[in-house]
Amino acid sequence: MRMRRLLGLALATAALAGTSALGAAVAQAAASPTITSGECADQGGTVRTIPYGGTVCVLPDGSRLTVT
Repeated sequence: MRMRRLLGLALATAALAGTSALGAAVAQAAASPTITSGECADQGGTVRTIPYGGTVCVLPDGSRLTVT
């Protein structure tokens, strides 16, 4: 009985850790899409430097991506 509880606890902990790691990776990817200045130019965008905001690529459709 005790072994079954320990095994259940271990499986629950592993599942929770895996879910939170996956969620963090997905959130990071969705939060900050980036582009290089060359890719920006290839897509018809312009690279602009915004004071206190960093460098961004403004694409023809009006969307902005962070330049790396």
